[in-house]
Amino acid sequence: MLSRYYTVKKEASEHEINIQKSRFISHIKRAETEAEAQEFIQTLKKKYWDASHNCSAYIIGEHDQIQKANDDGEPSGTAGVPILEVLKKKKLKDTVVVITRYFGGIKLGAGGLIRAYGKATSEGLNTGGIVERRLVQIVHVTVDYTWIGKIEKELRASPYIIKKIHYLDKVVFDVFVIEEQVQEFMNWVVDLTNANCNFTKGENVYLEEKINFSKDMS
Repeated sequence: MLSRYYTVKKEASEHEINIQKSRFISHIKRAETEAEAQEFIQTLKKKYWDASHNCSAYIIGEHDQIQKANDDGEPSGTAGVPILEVLKKKKLKDTVVVITRYFGGIKLGAGGLIRAYGKATSEGLNTGGIVERRLVQIVHVTVDYTWIGKIEKELRASPYIIKKIHYLDKVVFDVFVIEEQVQEFMNWVVDLTNANCNFTKGENVYLEEKINFSKDMS
């Protein structure tokens, strides 16, 4: 599992721009399998059956092993590839994009089409939102009730995130910790409690944080 990567929100987003009287409607969604991406594409092609073109591209897999682009009737290389290139430039994973075009009567030429589809994709991503997914481990911290106030206060003032607090025979804090910081976190809690604590490691999950589109994504 990757420790961190960029993708789009799970919910589909839509954004429209107009270029030389043509409508370009971007549809963007997270897709973790090629089947999900194809289903999204086919659903939109049925919905926008009267459009001039429904061009698409997707990039899927931990190592970007699945990459596809489709011009859907536009001149070869002027639609699907520009869409895909934006996804690659932004280092996005598990993302599918469909750009629906309603031709407005003015031909854009190859260069104009490439710019138009690239712009529609970029603006669609800006509107829909990009997220960073970071792999974290759930660490269960067990302490006596005498430590609850101090531990909760210190946790809430720290970079660590409390998932849940269980009030049992003892208090159990479920805490999200970035995987490479687990040992550092446990050492920190040991110091806070004078070693009056116990740890159990839970499952690994991804946390998502929306990032600014202008953020350096290198």
